[in-house]
Amino acid sequence: MLLWNRLSRIYAIICHIRSMNRACTSDRLERLDLLASRLKADEAMTLANLAVEFRVSVRTLARDLSILRERGLPVETERGRGGGVRLDRHWGVGRLSLTYREAVDLLASLAIAEQLQSPWLIANLDSIRRKLSASFSPSLKDRISGLRKRILVGRPASAMVLQGFAAPALDRGDLLTAFLELRVLRIVYEDATRRLSDRIIEPQLLLLNYPVWYVIAWDLSRQAVRSFRCDRIAAADLREETFRLRPAGDFAEAIDGIEAISP
Repeated sequence: MLLWNRLSRIYAIICHIRSMNRACTSDRLERLDLLASRLKADEAMTLANLAVEFRVSVRTLARDLSILRERGLPVETERGRGGGVRLDRHWGVGRLSLTYREAVDLLASLAIAEQLQSPWLIANLDSIRRKLSASFSPSLKDRISGLRKRILVGRPASAMVLQGFAAPALDRGDLLTAFLELRVLRIVYEDATRRLSDRIIEPQLLLLNYPVWYVIAWDLSRQAVRSFRCDRIAAADLREETFRLRPAGDFAEAIDGIEAISP
C-alpha cells in the first residue's frame, strides 16, 4: 500500500508538470502570434518596450524573436540602449500573391506602360512581365505573349468625344479577360443615339485615346471590323469559344478613323 501511494503521488506530480508545460507552450504560441502581428504593424519598437508589453523578460523576448526568424520572418534588431526591433522593409515583397483578375489587370497595365515608352517606367517591365506570365498556365502563356502589341496608345480624345464621355459603370473584367484569353464576347452596346444593339465580337485590339478606351473587334454579328467605345458597353457576357488574331492590317482603317467612329 505504501508503494502504491508513492507511485500515485509521483504520477500526480508528472501530470501536473505536463499540464504546466502544455499551458506554457500554449501561452508561448499565442505570444508568438501576437508578437508577429505587432512587428507587422511597422511601428517604432524596442526590445525593452516589447518585453514590458508582453510581460516577459528581455531574454525571453529575444528567444521568441529567434523562433520567429526560424519561421521565416526577417526580424532585425539593433544594438544599443533599448535595442530597436523591426522587420526588414522588403519582407512582404516576395510573398506577394495576386488573384487571376488582378494578374490580368496588371498585365494590361504593363502593356500600357510599355506603349508610353517612358524610360523611367519601363526599366524593369520585362522582368516583371516574365515573372507575372510564369504564373499562368502554358496554354494561356501563348495567348498573352503578344499582349503589348495589341494595346495601342493614341493621342488624347478630342473635345467632341469628351463631351459625351462618362466613366464606365460596368465592371470591365469580362472584356479584359476576353481580350487576354482570345475568347468571344457577347455585348450590349449603346450607340451615340442611345440605341442598344446585341453584338457578338472578337476583341482583337484595345486603343486608348485618353481617357477614352476603344475595343477594336471583329464583329461576328456583322462579319466586319467594328470599333466600340468601352464606356458605352452596357453589358458583357464571356463566352467559351476562342478566336484567332487577325492580321493587323485588317484594322488599320478603323484605327486611323477612330475619332469618326462611334463619337
